[in-house]
Amino acid sequence: MQKMKVVALVSGGKDSCYAMMKCIQYGHQIVAVANLLPADDSVDELDSYMYQTVGHQIIVSYAECMGVPLFRRRIQGSTRHHKLSYQRTPGDEVEDMFILLNEVKKQIPSITAVSSGAIASDYQRLRVESVCSRLGLVSLAYLWKQDQSLLLQEMITNEIMAITVKVAAMGLDPAKHLGKEIAFLEPYLHKLKDLYGINVCGEGGEYETLTLDCPLFQNARIMLDDFQVVLHSSDSIAPVGVLHPLKFHLESKQSNSLSGNNKTNDLCRENISSVFEVQGVNLEECKAPGEPDPEVNDLIEVSSHRLHLSKTEKDNTFSICCWLQDTSGPPTGLQGDLKLILRQIELQLEGCGLGWEHVLYIHLYISDMDQFTQANETYVRFITQDKCPFGVPSRSTIELPLIQDGLGRAYVEVLVANDQSKRVLHVQSISCWAPSCIGPYSQATLHKEILHMAGQLGFDPPTMTLCDGGSTAELESALQNSEAIAKCFNCSISTSAILFVVYCSTNIPLDERPKIHDNLDTFAKQLKLSHLDKGTKPEVLDPIFLYILVPDLPKRALVEIKPILYVPETMETPEETSCQLSSIVAPTSFGFQPADWHDSCIQKCVIPGKICAVVLSITSVVAMKICSDSMNADWSNNNHQNFLTESQMKRISRFCIFLLNKTIIENDFSWKDTMSLRLYFPPNLHVPLETLSNLFADGFKELDQMNGGTKVGGKPIFNLVPVLGAGISAACTNDIITCELFARKS
Repeated sequence: MQKMKVVALVSGGKDSCYAMMKCIQYGHQIVAVANLLPADDSVDELDSYMYQTVGHQIIVSYAECMGVPLFRRRIQGSTRHHKLSYQRTPGDEVEDMFILLNEVKKQIPSITAVSSGAIASDYQRLRVESVCSRLGLVSLAYLWKQDQSLLLQEMITNEIMAITVKVAAMGLDPAKHLGKEIAFLEPYLHKLKDLYGINVCGEGGEYETLTLDCPLFQNARIMLDDFQVVLHSSDSIAPVGVLHPLKFHLESKQSNSLSGNNKTNDLCRENISSVFEVQGVNLEECKAPGEPDPEVNDLIEVSSHRLHLSKTEKDNTFSICCWLQDTSGPPTGLQGDLKLILRQIELQLEGCGLGWEHVLYIHLYISDMDQFTQANETYVRFITQDKCPFGVPSRSTIELPLIQDGLGRAYVEVLVANDQSKRVLHVQSISCWAPSCIGPYSQATLHKEILHMAGQLGFDPPTMTLCDGGSTAELESALQNSEAIAKCFNCSISTSAILFVVYCSTNIPLDERPKIHDNLDTFAKQLKLSHLDKGTKPEVLDPIFLYILVPDLPKRALVEIKPILYVPETMETPEETSCQLSSIVAPTSFGFQPADWHDSCIQKCVIPGKICAVVLSITSVVAMKICSDSMNADWSNNNHQNFLTESQMKRISRFCIFLLNKTIIENDFSWKDTMSLRLYFPPNLHVPLETLSNLFADGFKELDQMNGGTKVGGKPIFNLVPVLGAGISAACTNDIITCELFARKS
């Protein structure tokens, strides 16, 4: 990751100071600090969920202690936007932060990031991220979601000398515990945690601190000479009191060291003891949202004949897929194709009375990963946080062989819900927790007990670089990142996963591919054992696996994993089945009779009455059995020199529909429950896309005529997805056709 120049938001507390130390640990440079304080110097504390202000009288010394400029602003606003996700609101106290950081950016244009000490407060993190997004700055929150007991110990070990300046919790007495060092209080705080469940870092407002010395203070330490205790509440159970500084001085240091090493280059040495007070109002001009892109409209008028759409028929949650065919039209490039497709999906949503805010998940397929940046530039013009007040969709981005199959340069599938009950996890800050999502795409979206997780790469979260060690190391890191996200929804990928889709790059050496599934299985088993070690015995689902071979992945990653999890609304997990069928018997169709070998083609994870996930793999061996009267033995050896005929492919398509129909009916689901149906096919199939599409479309029409199970309407209910290979193992991705179906009861 590129090393950045950082302005640190400081309250004076231990967390913001340790966050600065973590920035330096990861190679960034603190060039300024910024602080917000009450308009009235005599006021110690504001009624604010956003800012800690107790001890603000001493923060002015940080410039001299650290040798960096300090920018301060007196808070003019108040809490006016009360929802968790922040939207620009005139007069809100968050706008004071915007004005402050905007001025810092003007004075020091080289600044590209903002550090904050957020640990657990989504309220604070989301507001810092909102301001950073508006200013084009990166949010760094290296303490986010870290274990508070470990954090407190790290702070003490790393020589942060901080004292309590506010107490407000059961067991904390202002007369006894104000002005005490955190190192002294640490054992007592852990005792209170065991007794009353307090947050040992004070994240629940139990206490606040003021840092008087730390390794960042290379020039001087702060000596508090006198203070008074101000009692705000004399409650007998949890009295509230603050420490009001009366007198302090600075004590010069003889050495300039950080953790024993000379780190003077990590701190800007210019403008020592410079303090700037930032005034003024927010003159930020708002761009009118929702203005149509004239270029996009022109493209629609010129190229509408190239558009192809598919849509599942489930009423309340459905998928829309859009791609381009007939590339003989005027070339528009990837950005032009993507504009056209996103605008067409936008029109489809509007036709249903919906918008981008109703989209849960987006699969973004592009023809060339070298153009990922251009694709993203186009993407963010359509899907914005302003358009998605309830949270932006999660996303996976994959390179596919689109052009070879006449599908243009971009291909998009969106999963849509007609309600606004989704819960979105969108952390834009770079942290040690999990990879950040800087932009309008989120880590995960929970909707009606299904957790749709964004495609996870093997990133090292604090550096946002791919880990070393090849595909297996990347896979393990991606799984760890997935687990960190799952924990935010009180679940685990080891116990709650329904389906793992694992995208494998062709850059993975052949001898590494067999190890991928083994490592995934080992990781999941280790997680399950860790749950047992903690004394929990969660219900465990038996997930299914799909491996897809693709030309390339973002950042040249070797592996991308996309888990789908079941997160029940109640604590009790309904029994899952992967083998027991209901008493309902699917009618025979297309002339196929049930056979024992059919089960070998199917993986399924069924939560009775709720979810049915199915992966159907048609290998060459299965194809031989399906078309035994018209295939030669070469197919059983994966020798595809003898191409499939159209009549053979027709029979295979009918078998897929027959077996999918049998599986969902026998598990008491129907085609109307289908949220998505993807049909993956390889280039060596040598069946034209249009022919393949027609064969499956005709098959579903025949099924509809036979038993009324599928209403095809004007669009196909399936998405044809060209891949280099697919299968149930990373070592064998030679399926002729792979079907991935996901259904949910309303």
